[in-house]
Amino acid sequence: MSVLVVGMSHKSAPVSLLERVALDRDGVHKLIDDVAACEHVTEATVIATCNRLEIYADVDRFHGSVEEVSRLLVDRAGESTEAMLPHLYVHYDDGAVSHLFQVVAGLDSMAIGEGQILGQTRDALSNGQEIGTVGPALNVLFQQALRVGKRARAETGIDRAAPSLVTAALDRSHAAVGDLTGKRVLVLGAGAMAGLATATVARRGAAAVAVANRTAGNADRLADEYGVRAASLADLEAELAIADVVVSCTGATGIVVGRDQVADAVAGGREMSIIDLALPHDVDPAVADLPGVTLINLAELAEELRSSEAGQEVAAVRAIVTQEVAAFLTARRQASVTPTVVALRSMATAVVDAEMERLSGRLPNLDETARAEVLHTVRRVADKLLHQPTVRVRELANETGAVSYAAALAELFALDPEAVDAVTRPEGLVE
Repeated sequence: MSVLVVGMSHKSAPVSLLERVALDRDGVHKLIDDVAACEHVTEATVIATCNRLEIYADVDRFHGSVEEVSRLLVDRAGESTEAMLPHLYVHYDDGAVSHLFQVVAGLDSMAIGEGQILGQTRDALSNGQEIGTVGPALNVLFQQALRVGKRARAETGIDRAAPSLVTAALDRSHAAVGDLTGKRVLVLGAGAMAGLATATVARRGAAAVAVANRTAGNADRLADEYGVRAASLADLEAELAIADVVVSCTGATGIVVGRDQVADAVAGGREMSIIDLALPHDVDPAVADLPGVTLINLAELAEELRSSEAGQEVAAVRAIVTQEVAAFLTARRQASVTPTVVALRSMATAVVDAEMERLSGRLPNLDETARAEVLHTVRRVADKLLHQPTVRVRELANETGAVSYAAALAELFALDPEAVDAVTRPEGLVE
């Protein structure tokens, strides 16, 4: 079996297309179920973020599976296959491992090194485990990817080397409304991005911060956590009327902040900066045409951050990822021959036991001491004969190429395929 990745991100697709394939939690679960139902897929999960949608699947063949999985994304986008294909990327087997490790390490993020991807990857693993579509292959891969992400941030300053989306947006907002000191900020949403926005504006000296969300309890929780004021979306017009900066990241499927609402809020000649970090977008793009209003959205931030580099920190993380990919692939290749090696040794043990039974029948008067010595000698002969083949098959498993030395060993010794398969045991789903 091999891992297949089919996806799109801010690097391959415009924000307008990413908006069309954006999924809520139920949508993610539905997509995972659809992937798992594909003919050649045995395990599946999905990483879904504001700028990325990636399907991870353990498949028994490349051709066929890549077509099925790609079709699921094409259908969700409502585009023709020809229009979608340039925006999709595919990684397979070793390439899939390398891609996931880079993603979790923050090297493929819109804001290099951002930490949210760790939690989003953990969510992908948990979703697959909850639905029952993650088995030993994806579990081991994702568990290791999370360790790589943690290591990258523990051993380098990658998470501090480049601005977060919130920080980058606020830096751009500064040109429109000036420093946040003394300003009133309205945060719409109560998720991780809203929490980051609330913490950032409070740290930058905003005079007043209000948090509003459709679910009042979530707004209250976030407001209590950061010592700010909770507000109701039912009072959005009143909140807009006093806000200098609005940060919207609700995760809603429709427009939350409309043009007319903003027009009324700035009718007296006020200036307002609106930061739309949602996907699909929360704010009507037409507000950008209003006098005194500056709209900052994901598309602009993506273009700005795409060219940013974290210099030495990026190089350090790339080195870690390269090292971890090599170690993972080596361990995986060695593990792939283990069932064959165990089956071979089990066969040898069975042969020794059978021959000892024959010996007991032919020499019934053989005393126990002599019998034990014979058994010990025969086992040593079998072990010595098998030692070099089993050592070499593990070494050769690390070499790249099309030859399956484990399969050759199984063929040469006529090992029962069912006996080889029976050795494999699923890894525990942990963490």
